[in-house]
Amino acid sequence: MIELKSEKDIDGIRKSCKLLAELFEEVGPQIQEGMSTLDVDSLCHDFMKRHHATGPCKGYMGYPNVTCVSVNDTVIHGIPSRSIILHEGDIVSVDICLEKDGYVSDSTHTYEIGKVSEEVHQLNVVTNKCLYLGIEAASQPHARIQDIGAAVSGYARKFGYGVVRDYCGHGVGYSIHEDPEVPNYVSLANPNPRLRPGMVIAIEPMINMGTYRVRTEKDGWGVKTLDGKPACHWEHTVAITDKGLEILTQL
Repeated sequence: MIELKSEKDIDGIRKSCKLLAELFEEVGPQIQEGMSTLDVDSLCHDFMKRHHATGPCKGYMGYPNVTCVSVNDTVIHGIPSRSIILHEGDIVSVDICLEKDGYVSDSTHTYEIGKVSEEVHQLNVVTNKCLYLGIEAASQPHARIQDIGAAVSGYARKFGYGVVRDYCGHGVGYSIHEDPEVPNYVSLANPNPRLRPGMVIAIEPMINMGTYRVRTEKDGWGVKTLDGKPACHWEHTVAITDKGLEILTQL
């Protein structure tokens, strides 16, 4: 069931999202070659503690950390580890949920470590563009959920990229995952509700350089591309209001 948020609730979610955007602004420039993915997680955790916020991913269905840090062919849900070291040429997606005063925000940024290949850079640029095309589609009058997926998949496929189907965006605000689901592709089998004021959703394209097919690692969390090619992930939390769409996780 889709829960519409009140103006008071959206203001609370807005404050959580602003803090998450500030986290990325502080931590992003520190992510570099030689760090472990656990180092990245620790930077994010320290920021949350300093700002009296929490990371609701930790403990969610047994997940051990406050962030998901996914490198190269890991699409999402990469568990931070001391043994996974960032090297020049890597692409790393940092997916963070933050809870402040009972309200949850969700955003993902993807970083290029040092000089990456032209192909990897293009994947990153295109996936980021997919995010904003999805947001633009959601901002149109009378827009529906599948308008987002049409915009995302339509652009990504121009480059021959695979659009992940097994995972999608979602409602957010009271908890990490809420209705509705927000797929990045179009299917007659999927629900297609109209976007209404009071809805808060996470739009998050997950785009693979090769096949859209994925597999789950033995740890039960990490999701990798089936062909081992790189993947990219960008995400913003947005609110549908009486005044239009607002990107909440963007300063």
